[in-house]
Amino acid sequence: MNIEFRFLQKAIADKNYISFTYEDKNYKNIKPLKLDDKNKLHCDKTFFDFEKIKKLQILKNKF
Repeated sequence: MNIEFRFLQKAIADKNYISFTYEDKNYKNIKPLKLDDKNKLHCDKTFFDFEKIKKLQILKNKF
């Protein structure tokens, strides 16, 4: 388990917004809802494969 995975779990628990790059597209102010068994990050509008997420940032804003 890498450090980004742990930070993401903490952001989900604390209900913080996240920003990241996914397949060369920037996503900002995303609401992470849960991580499933297959490392899929479920958000309010869609889901992302955790392995393809780059430059993960946990924002101070809460939802």
